[in-house]
Amino acid sequence: MSPDRNGEPTITLLDASIGETPAQRNVRRELDLPQTAHKVSEGHLPPDPTGEDWDADGVVISGSQTAVYDDRAWIKRTAEWVEDAVIAGVPVLGICWGHQLLARALGGRVGPMDDYELGYATVERVAPDPLLEGAGKRFLAFESHSDAVTDLPTDARVLADNDQAIQAFRLRNALGVQFHPEYDVETARWVVQNKADELPDDRLDAIQQSITPQHHAKTAGANAVFDAFERLVRERS
Repeated sequence: MSPDRNGEPTITLLDASIGETPAQRNVRRELDLPQTAHKVSEGHLPPDPTGEDWDADGVVISGSQTAVYDDRAWIKRTAEWVEDAVIAGVPVLGICWGHQLLARALGGRVGPMDDYELGYATVERVAPDPLLEGAGKRFLAFESHSDAVTDLPTDARVLADNDQAIQAFRLRNALGVQFHPEYDVETARWVVQNKADELPDDRLDAIQQSITPQHHAKTAGANAVFDAFERLVRERS
C-alpha cells in the first residue's frame, strides 16, 4: 500500500489533454481518493511504476484532443509507462483516449471511425464484470470520439459495446471505457462547443439542446465505474 498521510490509497492521473481543460477537475470530483496529476501531454510523467519512487495505488488516464497513433514523443513515452504499470499489477483505468492508449499499449489496435460518436448514446453490457455492476444491462453515457479500438490485446475481454465501438474492456488489472463517465453538464457543453469547426451546426445544436441536467442525470450508471475502480484500488492496496 502507498498511503497518504491519512492512510488512504492514492491515485495518479495521467492528464493527456492539451492546454487548459476540465480533465483534472472532473476526475478529482468523481474519485474520493487523494490524487496527484501529471500533465503527460507536456512531458511530465510520474515516477517509474516499478521503481522505488513510485508511491501510488492506482492510475487513471484521461481523454485527449490527439489520436493515440499520432507520431508524438510524449504519446510513445506515456504508452511505455502505462504498459510497465499494468505489468507491475497497478490498477489502471483508461477513459476515452486513455481507453484507446491502454488497448494499444498492451498490443491492441486503434483506428479512425467513419464519423464522430458525439453526445448521449446507449451502451450495452456484454459480459459481467465488477467495473460495470452499477450500470445495468443497458445504460446511457456521453461520448466524444472519432477513433475507436478495432482490435483488443490478446486475452482482453469486451465488457460493453454499441453499434459504434467497443465501449469497455478488461485485461487483468487494466480497464478501459470509451465513454466519458467523468463529464458533468458543463464539460459536455464545452466539448460540443469545441467541435464547431469539425461538425455541421445543426448537428451540434441538436446535441447541445440534449444536454440538460435532467438528461445528464440518466448517465449515473456510466458514472458508477468510478465507485467500482475505487473499490478495486482499495482491494489491491
